[in-house]
Amino acid sequence: MEAAAAKPILRVAAICGSLRKTSFNRGLLRAGILSLPPLLLLRFKSILGPMNHSLTSSDQPTAAELCEDSIPGLRVDHLDISDLPLINTDLETDGGGFPPAVEAFRAKVCQADCFLFGAPEYNYSIATPLKNALDWASRGKNCWADKPAAIVSAGGGFGGGRSQYHLRQVGVFLDLHFINKPELCVQAFQQPPKFDSDGNLIDDQIRERLKQVLLSLQAFTLRLQKD
Repeated sequence: MEAAAAKPILRVAAICGSLRKTSFNRGLLRAGILSLPPLLLLRFKSILGPMNHSLTSSDQPTAAELCEDSIPGLRVDHLDISDLPLINTDLETDGGGFPPAVEAFRAKVCQADCFLFGAPEYNYSIATPLKNALDWASRGKNCWADKPAAIVSAGGGFGGGRSQYHLRQVGVFLDLHFINKPELCVQAFQQPPKFDSDGNLIDDQIRERLKQVLLSLQAFTLRLQKD
């Protein structure tokens, strides 16, 4: 019998709506990139924020290697939005070009197979940096169109749920296809602690729920690509 065909490697662009290094939402995405038990997590010096800085670069497995160990066929990479200027169409050229940081961001969005958004809730809605990124990549050619996505969030009260709902509304116009379940809205300030002082996820139950989000996103993406 022929061996079953291996799943293709899906490129997941992880985008955090908060620019703060110790953001809980950044910590969720970092855990999604690593997607490993806590002890193995300590081996990785993340580009996303504080981790174990005593390790040398040669000791660090890549994000792709870590995710491959946990979820075969899935590669999660951080897509930075901190260098994007505030949306201003005066910055666009007559030929439809964009500032260099925007051009680079749009290219990475186009290369991704799907997206994992970390969506903090600011004043019952989407954080400005995330909305800014969504707007820049929708100018001219809509780089988000017809791609699957998942949302995770962490915060007080509703755990960022209202931001998730607003992001879904924006996604309707952008032709993003969000998974419906499982949902992950982490009530970050309830006991026991969910994150450490550096914003790293330390709750194993939430880590498992995050893995289920990624598995659902993987299955949904493969189904849409097949169709």
